[in-house]
Amino acid sequence: MADSATNDEIIAFRLRAHHLDERLSRNSLTEAAGACGIQNSPPGSALTSLHVRVEDMSATAFASAVEEEKSLLQSWCMRGAPHFFPAADLPVFTTGVEPTSEKAMRHFVLGVEQSVDSLGISLSQILDRVEQEIAGVLRGRRMTITELGEELAEVLATSLTTKQRSTWESQGPYAKGQSLGAGVIHFCIRLLTLRQILCFAPREGNTAPFVLLDEWVDPRSMPSTAPTESERDRARSELLRRYLHCYGPSTRADFAAWIGIRSTEATPWWDLIAGEITEIDRGRRTWMLAEDVDQLHRAQLPHGVRLLPPHDPYTQMRDRETIASKEFHREIWKTVGDPGALLVDGRIAGTWRARKRNRRLSMTIATFGTVPKSVKSALTAEAEAIGALREADAVDIEFASD
Repeated sequence: MADSATNDEIIAFRLRAHHLDERLSRNSLTEAAGACGIQNSPPGSALTSLHVRVEDMSATAFASAVEEEKSLLQSWCMRGAPHFFPAADLPVFTTGVEPTSEKAMRHFVLGVEQSVDSLGISLSQILDRVEQEIAGVLRGRRMTITELGEELAEVLATSLTTKQRSTWESQGPYAKGQSLGAGVIHFCIRLLTLRQILCFAPREGNTAPFVLLDEWVDPRSMPSTAPTESERDRARSELLRRYLHCYGPSTRADFAAWIGIRSTEATPWWDLIAGEITEIDRGRRTWMLAEDVDQLHRAQLPHGVRLLPPHDPYTQMRDRETIASKEFHREIWKTVGDPGALLVDGRIAGTWRARKRNRRLSMTIATFGTVPKSVKSALTAEAEAIGALREADAVDIEFASD
């Protein structure tokens, strides 16, 4: 008979796995980022996600980890979104995520299908050509996605038939003034990050340039050949373990959505650790790591407040009804422009938005109902801490629910 768990147990277990029950020590950045990756969209949100997990977090410490120590790496991974993760976990968050079939790749980069079909060649073929040519364009340089797309499109055009080249160089459907070929390459770059070809360099102003991975990290730490099947299996199984540790009990379909593939394509991951998982009855069949069941039943909801940024890993779970009442879903998860979420004593209790002008940060906090003065004071302190994190001289805080 399957074990069962209460909602409170699941919330408490997940908060602990996400390091949201109590902050880690300041030298534990990689532990926080390695739990399940830290999404960085909108740009800068990863810093706030780390702040709510790590003591004494600062922009300086974060920049040092990325630019000097290079212990944190930023690349496109789950759902084709930019994430920070430990450089030591590179295979987990690249090879472990990579879809390998034509069908799975097309789903991972939704929007490329019609353009690829109009060229009469497969996405896999285009991707392989881009991989062959990218080093010749990017080596020794840092380039924006626009620059890289345009230059690679010109290089690849020479290998196409006359008919294909006409389509390749025509106005594409993605952006005004962008050729179809350059747009297709944008999609390919998302997949090439998973092949460990390139990654993000630190931001330069408002742009996030790319750099060849072997020029950013020590090339001796990188594989000299494509991953073997056993290496791919190890990376996939470790990614799924981390997912289930942070989001379990869960389902194969929810895991697939978290990665960015169809549920029917998740079998190669799921089957790898079939002997390590156990079923949890939640009114539907869900699974978690068997070794985590005791922790699940011992977990206690934490006290205190956190201001989670938009797209924080904790709010990226697919079973949203577990962590928030359905009546508030449209407030927390928007089609465009998600707010941050208030975490009060382990519960999502509202949303927040902030805007910085010059050196002044303005923050609006909206709670789901009335909260005690003590909670408002704690939220105010957290808001001021985020102001300091963003190097603001002053923070204006408005409680919209007053």
